[in-house]
Amino acid sequence: MTIELHVEGMSCQHCVAAVTNAIREHDAAAQVQVDLAAGRVVVESVQPIEALKAAIDEAGYTVTSTVTSAVTSTATAPR
Repeated sequence: MTIELHVEGMSCQHCVAAVTNAIREHDAAAQVQVDLAAGRVVVESVQPIEALKAAIDEAGYTVTSTVTSAVTSTATAPR
């Protein structure tokens, strides 16, 4: 599942690393992209949203909103 989180309190690359590491502690296989300027974190993870939000909160940041989308396959069926 792809999850977009809006996170307050990130102001530098250390913050980016802290948020990324917090998420990966809960899901080592998570794909994490952080847009520092927009305060946005996009995560591809199998973990529930609440677990990811809790990890970010424990790292000292605040999740203000979330958007989720189901993973869709781009594979085509055999013909």
